[in-house]
Amino acid sequence: MTKFVTYLKGHPLALLLLGVPLAIFGEMLHWNPLWIFAFSAVGVIPLAAYIGESTESLAYYTGPQLGGLLNATLGNAAELIITIVAIQAGLLELVKASITGSILGNLLLVLGMSMLLGGMKNGVQKFNRQQASNNAVLLVLTVLILLIPSLFSHYIGPDTDVKVEALSLGVAGIMIILYLLGLFFSFKASAGGPLTPEIDTHPHHKPAWSWKFALFILGLSTVGVAWLSEVLVGSIEPVVEALGISEFFIGIIFIPLIGNIAEHLVAVQVAVRNKMALSVEIAVASSLQIALFVAPVLVFISLWMGHPLTLVFNQFELVALAAGVMIAAMVSTDGESNWLEGVELLAIYIILALAFFLLPAVG
Repeated sequence: MTKFVTYLKGHPLALLLLGVPLAIFGEMLHWNPLWIFAFSAVGVIPLAAYIGESTESLAYYTGPQLGGLLNATLGNAAELIITIVAIQAGLLELVKASITGSILGNLLLVLGMSMLLGGMKNGVQKFNRQQASNNAVLLVLTVLILLIPSLFSHYIGPDTDVKVEALSLGVAGIMIILYLLGLFFSFKASAGGPLTPEIDTHPHHKPAWSWKFALFILGLSTVGVAWLSEVLVGSIEPVVEALGISEFFIGIIFIPLIGNIAEHLVAVQVAVRNKMALSVEIAVASSLQIALFVAPVLVFISLWMGHPLTLVFNQFELVALAAGVMIAAMVSTDGESNWLEGVELLAIYIILALAFFLLPAVG
């Protein structure tokens, strides 16, 4: 019992694993969809954390190069699985909203919380100004890439037009190439770049898990996330009807939080420990990974699944992305952060969340 209590103190998210059996019972016994949605969402959170922890353990045994690749590839595995299940269910607007929400969540919510709590404890925190400027350029480039198919599609044809789908596929292919080149550059630089921040990819201390156990936990957690994702997505429509909120709001706020909360907590924790440079890298790397890897991969997967997803975002998503990237770049390019800048980022996120909550269904 003492060992169990000690483990829970070091792994508080483990308590949320109770959501897994409750979601199973809820699905079997046909409970209220609100409870099923809540329990499956709660269950995904610790499983996503275990995917990250097992990946970091495997990174120790594979070395920094392959370890960095594992972190870069599996960093958003939980959200990728959820969105794949949503594509299978034909909820394409939910998927695009979750892509937007992930980028905004990292740049405004996570970076804002990191700057706020880190600044309150440590005062003004400094990080590499040149790296921050490079990150800002990459973020602006990413938004421009996402803007192009959205703007040009209005003159090419409707979203279902073959030409629009061809444009999205072409853009997605180029984005994946850019992502791979960015990984190659980060590895050659041998010191975590914006696409592969060094999050203990080769720690000095041996991890508690063996590579076999880490691989087992990775597989088990991935299967668990996949199953819970089906339950979660299957309960979205009844939840939308019961609560009177839009599917768009669930996609842009809830789905990114559910899939990435463990990674968000890590970024905030390292900022409190006065490692703001790493916190900024985590937030930016996750945003770039979502935009340059997860989004284009989903485009190709959706084509294979028979529900073509285009990179055509609505005007609200485009305005939010542009605003999020602009304010995040402005507060980070000076190489310093304080609690007030964190409040400013959080204020923008809360205002956007309120606007999205009051927005009628978008589609």
